[in-house]
Amino acid sequence: QVQLVESGGGLVQAGGSLRLSCAASGSIFGISGMGWYRQAPGKQRDLVATITSGGTNYADSVKGRFTISRDNAKNTVFLQMNSLKPEDTAVYYCVATEALVGLDYWGQGTQVTVSS
Repeated sequence: QVQLVESGGGLVQAGGSLRLSCAASGSIFGISGMGWYRQAPGKQRDLVATITSGGTNYADSVKGRFTISRDNAKNTVFLQMNSLKPEDTAVYYCVATEALVGLDYWGQGTQVTVSS
């Protein structure tokens, strides 16, 4: 089992920045990738960004504004969010993937609210 704990959400004005963190613990040796998804009220959960040994991937809506990074020594993944827009408002979820066994582990989510 893998446990994920997110932090860093909050309220920010449009144009501002936030940095989300996700610390992984437990049986992390099998994790092949980590990422962030978000879910706005009444909408489906959508991919924001992922990071694997092969590189990073971003949703078109956040390219150039968000940056995902990983500190392997601390088993932590970060999401730096700049130039935030009201449409970025959502609950942000961290995910860790064990590709070999087809398992995804999810964090509890952290709220990000961007005011106009």
